[in-house]
Amino acid sequence: MVRRRLFSLLAIVAVLAGAAGGSAQDATTLRILAYNIKHGEGMDDVVDLERAARVIRELEADIVALQEIDSAVERTSRVDQASVLGRLTGMHSAFGGFFDYQGGRYGMALLSKRPFEEVVNHRLPDGAEPRTALAARIRVGEPPQEMVVVGIHLYATAEERYAQAARLVELLAEESAPLILAGDFNSRPGSDVIALLASSWQIPKKGADHLTFPADAPDRQIDYIMYRPRERFEVASLRVIDEPLVSDHRPVLIELRLLDAGKRN
Repeated sequence: MVRRRLFSLLAIVAVLAGAAGGSAQDATTLRILAYNIKHGEGMDDVVDLERAARVIRELEADIVALQEIDSAVERTSRVDQASVLGRLTGMHSAFGGFFDYQGGRYGMALLSKRPFEEVVNHRLPDGAEPRTALAARIRVGEPPQEMVVVGIHLYATAEERYAQAARLVELLAEESAPLILAGDFNSRPGSDVIALLASSWQIPKKGADHLTFPADAPDRQIDYIMYRPRERFEVASLRVIDEPLVSDHRPVLIELRLLDAGKRN
C-alpha cells in the first residue's frame, strides 16, 4: 500500500513538472544586440573587427543589428566587414548598402544564429546621405515561429530623420509577423522621431544607465531596440553595455521572450 501511494505521488509530481515545462516551452528567448561599431574603429582610432566580434560573442547575442559597416572600402582594407564578422562570430550575415564609398559600399549589417529566409534593403528618404532599412525574415524556436528584424541608422537632421521614420512606419504597416526594430536612431527620447515610432512600436526603458553615446563618456541616448506587437513579446532584461573602447557607441542588449501565437494572454 505504501509503495502504491509512493508511485501515485511520483506520478502526480511528474505530471505537474511536465505541465510546468510545457509552459516554459511556449516562449522562445532571444538575445538581440544593437551596435554601431563605426566600421570597427575604436576610441583609440584603431580598426579592429576581432574585438568587435569578441564583444558580440561574449554577450551571446542571437541577432545583431550593426551600423556603420564597410564593404570593400579603401579605409578598411577593402574587407567585406559583414562577412568577416559573420565568420568571427559563427553567425549568418547580411549587408545593406547605403551608397558607394571609396571603391566599395557603406551601410549596415545584420547577424543571426538562424538562417535568413528573406532579406530586403528598403530605401528610405535621403538625408545628408542615402539611408535604408535592412529587413530580414527568420524563423526561431521549436516549433519555428516567423519574425522580422529590421536594422536602421537614421540620419542626419531632425526633419530628415522624421521623414525616414515615417517611411519606415509606412513600409512595415502591413507586416503581420512579430517585428524587432533596432539600431542607431540619432534621436533622443521625447523627440518627434521617437514619438512617431512609439505609436507603432513598444520602446522599453533601459533604466538608470541608459546613455549610449559617446562610449567613453556617454551623455545622450540615441540607440534603441523596439518591438511589436506588445502581446507577442515579454522583456526579460534590457541593458546598455559599459564598453568604452571598441566603438564610439555603447552596445544595447535586450533579452526578449517571443510568445507562442496560440498561447499568448
